Amino acid sequence: MTFDFSSRREALRRVLRERDLDAILVTDLLNIRYLTGFTGSNAALVVGATDAVSSEDDTVICTDGRYVSQVAQQVPDLRAEIDRSSAARLIETTSAPTLAFEAHVVTFAQHRSWTESSPATQFVPVSGLVEQLRMVKDESEIALLRQACTAADVALVELISRGGLRPGRTEREVRRDLENLMLDHGADGISFETIVAAGPNSAIPHHRPTDAVLASGDFVKLDFGAQVGGYHSDMTRTYVLETVSEWQRDLYELVAHSQRAGREALAVGAECAAVDAAARAVIEDAGYGELFLHGLGHGVGLEIHEAPGIGKLGTGTLLSGAAVTVEPGVYFSGRGGVRIEDTLVVREQGPELLTLTAKDLTVV
Repeated sequence: MTFDFSSRREALRRVLRERDLDAILVTDLLNIRYLTGFTGSNAALVVGATDAVSSEDDTVICTDGRYVSQVAQQVPDLRAEIDRSSAARLIETTSAPTLAFEAHVVTFAQHRSWTESSPATQFVPVSGLVEQLRMVKDESEIALLRQACTAADVALVELISRGGLRPGRTEREVRRDLENLMLDHGADGISFETIVAAGPNSAIPHHRPTDAVLASGDFVKLDFGAQVGGYHSDMTRTYVLETVSEWQRDLYELVAHSQRAGREALAVGAECAAVDAAARAVIEDAGYGELFLHGLGHGVGLEIHEAPGIGKLGTGTLLSGAAVTVEPGVYFSGRGGVRIEDTLVVREQGPELLTLTAKDLTVV
């Protein structure tokens, strides 16, 4: 997969110029990966604000001796410094009078050390500059998201076709099989710890699998994702084992209606809080608003949870190319719950659905 890292850095430069900043010190490793392609475990990056379409002399990456070959291979277009104290080395070598730093990443001790060692530099705390750029995915990123979603979709279909979701199995056994199947179908890893929640456990939004045994009549909630090329998928499906009761049908249809409303509200320019409200209103109108215990969704990409946040307190509007989840849920404590979740990409012509496994009420 080919990424245009130079264009990403130029977009960051434009933000720096708008804020009258001379440069930024990037220390978040995922942000460094986004801007350069470097995947090592120790690095820092300085990006200068100079318009550097033809030259990036003001942009330098630093890592330690373990990654000399890797940085040369992954970041051939930038000058690389080699020093274990990567951030400190770049601060020593930069001539920027004002240097922004990622305040949500840097510790107080680090900041104090930098100011003491470089008193002539004005350090300016900023938050979320690179993350805001990451919110809009390019087509190469969307292709990887699509592959990750496909790996999860195919794994789930195979799990069920093999009889892997049946009474007598434990939550842990189902989790192990589902994760292994995602790897078998092209995933580099899992997006997060897979949730398998059966019976009353399905009413716990982030239940961790136990040795609880699946039983006939149980709701079984599966929340899982695959990772491909560093990009994450996220999907939840809720099934019923062998026999379904009326209350389960009603609950499932309510959540499915809410999820459809949320998906349909995804549009370029839509307020994030308004998208949440569209789905939440369905559940509130049914009298169960207090049982919808979390936000409607979140961005996905290099992290499983990233901007934008879609919830009651969500801010901003959806941009074309944003990859997000829509995942309403209703949870009856001690009895059972339903969550239905998809990963989608916001498009001008309407949202593109990436998780394709059917969402009709299914009894297995």
